[in-house]
Amino acid sequence: MRFIQGQDRTQTHLFPISLDQSIATDNEVRFIDLFVDSLDLNDFGFKVDFDENGRPAYRPSDLLKLYIYGYLNRTRSSRGLEKECKRNIEVMWLLKCLSPDHNTISNFRRDNPKAIRKVFRQTVKTANYFNLIGGKLLAGDSTKLRAQNSKKNNFNQKKIDRHLAYIDNKLAEYEKALAESDGDEKKTILKEIEKQTERKKEYQTIEKQIKQTNQSQISTSDPDSRQMITRNNITEVAYNIQTTVDSKHCIPIDYKVTNDNDSKAMGNMLQRAKSILRSNHFTALLR
Repeated sequence: MRFIQGQDRTQTHLFPISLDQSIATDNEVRFIDLFVDSLDLNDFGFKVDFDENGRPAYRPSDLLKLYIYGYLNRTRSSRGLEKECKRNIEVMWLLKCLSPDHNTISNFRRDNPKAIRKVFRQTVKTANYFNLIGGKLLAGDSTKLRAQNSKKNNFNQKKIDRHLAYIDNKLAEYEKALAESDGDEKKTILKEIEKQTERKKEYQTIEKQIKQTNQSQISTSDPDSRQMITRNNITEVAYNIQTTVDSKHCIPIDYKVTNDNDSKAMGNMLQRAKSILRSNHFTALLR
């Protein structure tokens, strides 16, 4: 049986093609390249990790191109993007064969969240300029993304009251046992009393934060997350991601990460849509 044969890997070509010739004229990387090059990144507030006496820094524009490409192609981890720089011909063309390591990529994303959000808003303005946004029919939806914060590290007043009551009962038991003990047993009880006293201070600190911030709950390891109802009425510590999309070409015009419930958050998104479109003459479909 005959099969289609590949080329010899060691074979050289008489007329080698350039990297640019390897990328189709309608490839998305050409649009990313043109879009980013059209921006004056100094106006967006990008930070540059630059040392006069050290190695030259990567241009923010190159790292931004890589960042946008990654999100369009669902490659979001810094290590994944680092790998793409060395094996993906589209990325090699886009970055002119630069290969930033994962730390550089990660630091760029960490240091420039506000600037990146401004770039997103600029994409909406650019799409509107080219009449790609209809502004007549909008769709709004939300999704819940689980946070890194566990339920154990999420607190409301009721939960704190329950913990404090438990600790007070344990302390009362230890105080009673302390009066009836001696020697090594007494030392063990004193350590337990010290341990429970420290736990009580921690809960009292969290209780104070709740009262000072006037919040109904606090997450200690992921402060902006909140416990909310997700699918099938399951509660998770999560974020509520609100998105607004224009119907003409299904282009997202706005997004927001919030811990509000859907009804409150969607109302805010409609007000933001009025500001973005500079019009209130549109129909909104909310899910």
